[in-house]
Parts: sequence; structure tokens; C-alpha cells
Amino acid sequence: MAGAGAGRGGGRATVRAIAAEAGVSIATVSRVMNGHAHVAPETRELVRRAVARLGAPAPARPGAAAGSAAGAIYVRCPYVLTDYFGVIVSSIAEALDLHGRRLVLSAGDAARDAHVLDGLPRDPGIAGAVLIVPPEPVRELEALRAVDFPLVVVDPRTPLPGDIASVSAANLAGARSVSAHLVELGHRRIGVIGGPAGWLAGQSRLAGHTAALAEAGVLPAPELVRSIEPTADHGYAAACELLDLPRRPTALVAFNDKAAVGALRAAYERGLRVPRDVSVAGFDDIDLSRSTVPRLTTVRQPLGEMGRIAVSLLVRLLDGHTVDTLHVELATQLVVRGSTGPVPEGAAPVV
Repeated sequence: MAGAGAGRGGGRATVRAIAAEAGVSIATVSRVMNGHAHVAPETRELVRRAVARLGAPAPARPGAAAGSAAGAIYVRCPYVLTDYFGVIVSSIAEALDLHGRRLVLSAGDAARDAHVLDGLPRDPGIAGAVLIVPPEPVRELEALRAVDFPLVVVDPRTPLPGDIASVSAANLAGARSVSAHLVELGHRRIGVIGGPAGWLAGQSRLAGHTAALAEAGVLPAPELVRSIEPTADHGYAAACELLDLPRRPTALVAFNDKAAVGALRAAYERGLRVPRDVSVAGFDDIDLSRSTVPRLTTVRQPLGEMGRIAVSLLVRLLDGHTVDTLHVELATQLVVRGSTGPVPEGAAPVV
């Protein structure tokens, strides 16, 4: 995109240049250029005159047909689109299509290091964004809100300020339910294969697990907790460490179903029968959880609903409506299958 002085000499004018010429904010220019109806007529006229002086393309008409004329939605998911992420992105795409909105997708591991957020408000073709587990620091998200750029975060990594909309699952309640299920089966020495230490979801799930143990009068043992990248290989490595302890846990709860599958492999290699010798539970309820032997006990996240709610929140923000609840937490559901069972007979009591 051309520099701020472009336009008079025939180059393409930036949103920043138009805003400076009209004496309004970048966000206001973006709304006018994308045809949003909620702009004062005199303000719209200021922008139109600035556009004419700079030789930029004319703004869209207010109330123009939805789609590319209304501005596309930038969806950033810097991860491989399988299982968890694929379900969320698919639901976002379907919901945006129902609203007549075009989707611009940035996905895959290679996108993780791309620095794109600061340029979104200056792109006249982008009306708003949905960011899925964004790796960017909170200050970059705050910078977008500072220029009134509409965005919604799905499953934030870290706590967000009150004015940034987000959607997540009830991580603490979900983890508490699966650990309480194991406690009811008699387990007290439970190994935790948690997510990355800095992730909000990981912290919330560890808190839920701790709460379930506390209700049974058990203090969590630090040697039974591991923090990993949530993959099957890392889950396997963590489970190997836990199952090789002098006093191995009688059950393992994993950050997600992939890590739980790694734990099943570690148990199999040690000749441990699941759930007779050790119970294993996951989180997410992706298709993989129904393909293992035995099938995984897990916590179902409403992944599709998370994507649909994110689009609903964003559309309201784009339309200028007041959103009463900016942080939406959706309920989870414990799904009990064959990978969990009673504590093994003769297991050493917790002291």
C-alpha cells in the first residue's frame, strides 16, 4: 500500500491518508469505505470529499449488499487446521456465509510469525477480524481496539481487557468435572498432563483439577503435573515420565484428546491395561476420542458453537450495536467412555 502522501500523484491513497485529509479517525474512514450505515451524513460527506481530492476509489454505498462490498472478515488461526481448529474455522466460515460476509483466512504454522494485526485497520477491504488462540501479546490486541477496529478472540491465550470481545469454553468447570469423575471412582493419585504453562486454558484446567481434589481432601502433588505442547508425542513423553515414577499415578488427565492418545500409547508399552491398571481422560471430544481402544472419556467443548457465537458478536460490533456480554463462556459436558474405571485394587493410598 502506498505511503501517507499518496493519492494526489496518482498512487493509491491509504486509509490513514484519507483520515488525515478528512480530519476523522481511521476507523471512521473504514466504516465509510465499507458502506456501514451508522455514520453521520456530514461525516460521510467529509470522507467522500477527501477521497475525491486524493483520487482514491469511491466508498461503498450505505446499506450496500453484504459481501465483499461490506468488507471481508479476517480470520487468523496460525495453526494447522485439523481437529480442534478445523471445526472452529469451519463453523466461522459457515456463519459468515449466512451473513453474506467474505472470509480472508490466515492459517497454518507458517502464519504464526507473520506480523499482520497492525495493518488490518488500514486495509479498506477488511471490516473486522476473528482471532483464534492468538499468539500476539495483549498490547497488540489493545492497539486494534484503540482505533475502534472490530474484533473477537476465540479461546484467548491470556486474560483480555474488558473491552475486547471473546468466546471460550468453561475450562475450569470442564476440568473439574472430569477430575471429580475420577475421584468418585476412588482415584486420588492423578497425574496431570497439562497445556503450556502460559495459556489461560491450561491454568484454568489445572485450577479445576485442583478444586476436584480439594473437595476430596487431597492436596495436589507437584511431581504429578507436567506442562506440554498439546500433541500426541508430547503427551506420550509426559505420560512416560509419570508412569515411570516409583509411585505411579492411578489415573492421567490430559490437556486434550491428542495428548491423551499419547498417554494410551505409553500405558500400552508398559503393559498397563486401560482402565484396569490406569485410567486415562482427555479434553475436547474430537473424532479421535471415539477411535481409540478403549474409547476416551473426555470433556466435550462446543467447538462449532464457539465459532458461531464469535461471528454473532462480531456482526453486532460491525453494526454498531451495544454488546452487553463481551466475554462469553460456553458450557462443557463430561463424556464418560471406556478409558476410565475404578482405582486399581491394591493401589497405595494417598498419604
